[in-house]
Amino acid sequence: MWSRATEQREGGETQVNTTTAREHESRTVLVRIREARPTLRRSERQVAEVLLSDPVAAANLSITELAERSHTSTTSVVRFYRSVGYTRYQDLRLDLAQEAARERLQTSDLPPVSGDIDQDDTIADIISKIALSETLSISDTAAVLDTEALAAAIHAILGARRVDIFGVGAGSIVGLDLQQKLSRIGLTALMWHDSHAALTTAAVLDEQCVAVAVSHSGTTTDTVDYLTQAREHGATTIALTNFSRSPLTAVADIVLLTAARETLFRSGALGSRIAQLTVVDCLFIGIAQASYDQSVAALQQTYSAVRARRLPAE
Repeated sequence: MWSRATEQREGGETQVNTTTAREHESRTVLVRIREARPTLRRSERQVAEVLLSDPVAAANLSITELAERSHTSTTSVVRFYRSVGYTRYQDLRLDLAQEAARERLQTSDLPPVSGDIDQDDTIADIISKIALSETLSISDTAAVLDTEALAAAIHAILGARRVDIFGVGAGSIVGLDLQQKLSRIGLTALMWHDSHAALTTAAVLDEQCVAVAVSHSGTTTDTVDYLTQAREHGATTIALTNFSRSPLTAVADIVLLTAARETLFRSGALGSRIAQLTVVDCLFIGIAQASYDQSVAALQQTYSAVRARRLPAE
């Protein structure tokens, strides 16, 4: 399994290693394949697509049959399963079968649908496919979210003088949600929508500050530059992303991983947002719980501030 060595910051302080072998061992096989897909060779990606499109059928294929189905070679299949952390093909097949069974059980109450959103889908098909995909995105994210990393993020934010947040596109929506939640419980949180403003504020952060970056791919240049700048000036850096092996995680002290399921019409916009909002909710509740009395008082005060502006019930 992949691992990233515990990093040392200036002054010899040990930071949290959030991408451990144990974490990856707990991840479902389909999540690991999706995460690895962008970094695979073309032939290996072809193997990944076959497995992801129909895990049940793929679990019953021999290595030769899988190579034929994916229009590659047995060598490419071997490279693929080693890339996603397996040493034996039979272990991959077993995990595929178990994961497919788990998903069927978990989504048994939803209408039976499969595949990406298609041009000929009905409105009912679209609703069913979105419900299925987002249900699994949330459950997969819950499975991969490192509790130690989440605890470290909670501790860092609770002890911060201020929390600065940055994301672009759909990431900015998630960042705004986090900023509003933290503000509701009395923490100083700022959300930056402009990349230049984010960079300039990152340059004045210090060891008492936390910088949070939201990026599904972890490759958005503006987001990586922001977190790099914040880290260079001493801030504790937190990355909320879907890919553990990305430029963003390389400059993050704490990595909060999601396991979003994206489709043709939803890439980087809906699936990732649902998964990221799940992590934000976990982070917020953890912070509120750790500062229970203060948070409850702040929530009551903020509720009272807007209650008088509501229309009376009829």
